[in-house]
Formats: sequence, structure tokens, C-alpha cells
Amino acid sequence: MKKNYIDQERFRDKEKLLIKATNYTSVLCLAFFLFCYFLLDIQTSLSFVFLFYALLSLANTFAYKAHRNLSITYNIASIASLVSTLLVVSFSGGIMSPFIFTLSLLVLAGYATTRSYGKTYLFIICTLVVLLFIQNRFFPLDLTNQVPEISRDIFALLSVLFTVYLLGGIFGKDLMIVHHQLYKSKREMQARSEEKDTLLKEVHHRVKNNLQTVSSLLSLQGRSISDARTRSILKSSQNRVISMAMVHEMLYMRDDLSKIQYRTYVRELSEYLVKSLKGANNKVSLNIDIPDIELGIDTAIPLGLLINEAITNSLKYGIKDDHEGEIHIAIEQEDEHSYVLEIGDNGSGYSDTVNMKSSSSLGLKLIHNLARQLKGTITRDPSKKGTNYIVKFREIEPQPFPSVA
Repeated sequence: MKKNYIDQERFRDKEKLLIKATNYTSVLCLAFFLFCYFLLDIQTSLSFVFLFYALLSLANTFAYKAHRNLSITYNIASIASLVSTLLVVSFSGGIMSPFIFTLSLLVLAGYATTRSYGKTYLFIICTLVVLLFIQNRFFPLDLTNQVPEISRDIFALLSVLFTVYLLGGIFGKDLMIVHHQLYKSKREMQARSEEKDTLLKEVHHRVKNNLQTVSSLLSLQGRSISDARTRSILKSSQNRVISMAMVHEMLYMRDDLSKIQYRTYVRELSEYLVKSLKGANNKVSLNIDIPDIELGIDTAIPLGLLINEAITNSLKYGIKDDHEGEIHIAIEQEDEHSYVLEIGDNGSGYSDTVNMKSSSSLGLKLIHNLARQLKGTITRDPSKKGTNYIVKFREIEPQPFPSVA
């Protein structure tokens, strides 16, 4: 949205600059023709070059109103300017012509449109000036200076005034206006973006605080319940809430609010779950092999919940009591948006006859449904001891908020 707005502003500014410069140049060239033809008595092709350019530029402007293609209009104007200027230079003294300085306006006009055009015209015009010098020095042609000797000083004065007026009065002034407007638009958009980021940070911070409040309430509720199974259910719910709160906390702490560093998140979540379910003095080791990847919130939360369920099941049913055990978590990136998660333990495992889809275990059902939410698949890995899963998933693209209208 920000980029499109700035691009539209630039297009409108370029359009205004091109049309204004073309119209002013046409009028000046027409005046130049009349002055040269009637007052300086230059009744040759030199004067008619100015008339030709003035009429062509006006026709080019009218044609733009019909086809609305700024590139075509710009290229016609640029080519006509280059050819006309070279003809005037050739007919008024070649490399010694005072009108040769007008070529610099084409370079400025190119940079006013795009940087690439400016570089192109800079190279072309520098080359042409060098060729004019070489031609005049080593291969002189019999090109008569069509400006009468008595009028050459006045023609030089007019050429300089023509160039200076276009340079300062039109291109320079309008370029400064365009630059100021673009700079102002950029500052406004940057201020809005910073304000949006601040608000988004505040949202993540409040969501994290609210989730932690929910977690605390579940913890307090669990302490007042004597039934072990009910306490276990509340504890699992508390851990799920915390796994989501950690995502919002990490987003709040980052400058980039769209993604989190996932290796750090998985390590913190895993260590928390092990200490929460097995105590601080446990015999469970963590083997985490995750590359330096960043995932958006729409992927990070469901994947975090899936990892939470897998680790919780491992700590409850795979690595029982105070036994030693290992939990391994590895993520491999297959392409830009596809990943493979390998997660499991070396504990006792569960029967091969248990189906995740039809199982009565909420944890297994959640693992299966979360894999589907990630547009992926989940399979058990029978080649390893314990319970191990291979989850293939894709990064979820952020979804826009639905329109109310």
C-alpha cells in the first residue's frame, strides 16, 4: 500500500514535469524561431529546426492526452530534443556552438524521469560531444555556420539564456518541488508506519499479558482441584496458552513484527515444558537442530502448539517418572516455503494400532489437526525407538482482515 501510493505520486509528478517542460520548451523554441528568422536574418534550416521542434512537441503533448502512455511521450520528446539540438549545433558552429550546452538539459530530464534514463542520456551525450570534437579536429566537414557573423554574439546570448532559463526556471524549480513533495510523502508514510508498528507492538504486548493472565488463572484453578486427571488437563491447557503467549512476547521484543526467530522460540518452549512437567532436576536432555529460520505468526503459533503437544505426550507417556530420556526436534527447509519437522523421544512409545485421527487422546487429535492447519502431513517414524513423527508443512501466508462492507 505504501509503495503503491509513493509510485502514484511519482508518476503524477513526472507527468506534470514532462508536460510543463514540453510546453515551455515549445513556446521558447517558437520564439527562438521568430527571433532568428526575422531579427537575426537567419532564414535557413537552422531557424526551421526550432519551428519543427516546437510543432512536434505540441503534437506530442496532444497525442499524450489520447493514448496516456507517459513512456511513449517521454521517448518522443527526448529523441526530438536530441536530434534537434544536434542539428542546431551542427548548423551553428559544431563543437564551438554556444547551443551545445543545451545537451546537458537532456541528461537532467533523463534523471528527472528515472535514474536509468539519466545514465543512458549521459553516456550518449558525452559520446556525441567527443565525436563532435574529433570530427572538428581531425575530420572537418564543410558545414557552414548559418549564423551571420554580425549576429553570432546575439545568437550566443540567446542560446545561453535559453539553456539557463530551462535549467533554472523549469527543470531546476520543478525538480526541487518534486523532491520536496516526495520527501514529505516519504516522511508522512514513515511516520504512519512507525505509528502502526508501535500500535502493533502494544497489541502483541497486551495479548501476551492477557494469555499469561489466563495461564495464571488455570494454575490457580488447578491448585484447588484434588483430582489428578483434572489437574493434568488444566496443566496441559495452561502450557498451550503459554506456548501462544511466548510467540507474542517474542514478536513484541523484535524490530521485525512479522516473524520470529524460530530456533530460539522452540528452545525456550522445550525447556519450559521439561521443567514444568519433570521439575528442575530432571534427567531429560534436549537435542534441537533447527536452522536460522524465521516464521510468521500464522505459522509459528500452530506449529508451536503441535510441538507443545508432541513434547507433552513424550514427557507424560514416553519418558515416564524420573527416567532418563531424550527429546529431539529438527526442522529442515526444503524450499522457500516448505519445511520438514522431525520430533520425538526415545521413550517407551505407544502401540502401532493407535490411529491419530480416531484416537480418544486430545493430544494426538490436536497434533493431527494442527498438521492439517499447516497444510501438511504427519506420519510416524517407525525406524527410531520411542514415539517419533515426521511433519511436512508449508509456511502459512498472512491472511488479510475480512472486509466489513
